[in-house]
Amino acid sequence: MRAGRGAPIRVVSLVPSLTEAVAVTAPGVLVGATDWCVRPAGLDVVRIGGTKNPDVPAILALRPDLVLANEEENRAPDLAALRAAGTEVLVTGIHTLDQGLRELERVLAACGAPRRPRWLDEAEEAWAAVTPEGPYTAVVPIWRRPWMVLGRDTFAGDLLARLGVRNLYAGHPERYPRLPLDELRAAAPDLVVLPDEPYRFTREDGPEAFPGTAAALVDGRLLTWYGPSLAEAPQALARALRAAHR
Repeated sequence: MRAGRGAPIRVVSLVPSLTEAVAVTAPGVLVGATDWCVRPAGLDVVRIGGTKNPDVPAILALRPDLVLANEEENRAPDLAALRAAGTEVLVTGIHTLDQGLRELERVLAACGAPRRPRWLDEAEEAWAAVTPEGPYTAVVPIWRRPWMVLGRDTFAGDLLARLGVRNLYAGHPERYPRLPLDELRAAAPDLVVLPDEPYRFTREDGPEAFPGTAAALVDGRLLTWYGPSLAEAPQALARALRAAHR
């Protein structure tokens, strides 16, 4: 049940991207967040475990009016347990930039934001002004040991497509397929895009697996988070793509 008229809403976020978006837009409404919610820096809320293993009793003890979740990042049984206890849960589904912008507006309104934030306008404007860097073909690993890459219908894949980068596995039946390194090399991409999360690829850990292929090392937050970082993402990601081909 929502807070009464005039009472501040109490929100728990199970999604790092949404935690940052709500914290900078509606300060004070967040009372709990996951251990992975590291932005904004210094966020002072109760920590309630991870995105995949939240402490449901701890969440309920915070008496939230609303819990923010995502269909991909959070487990259905945890969300069902929260609902069974009478807690409202807002579940987002974000596979494209356009979906992300709409869902952010919905989440912020549900959290009591008084108006659409300027950073959301800036994000929309920044992406509308994008000039593609490519065309390039790419493989986009997100993990190694085993190797996993971006497959179909991913937010990050949509951002890259807007920058002129065609993910060679965008037609794969799985969203995050596990594939042998030999197969990834044989795909012969123009470049390999290596984010620093969830796996922390670096200059010393990742590019050596794709000898002779240009490697773009990118800030994983700019590629996979939907929130204030979207305003700076297109220019920063474009710079990383250009640097890979120098």
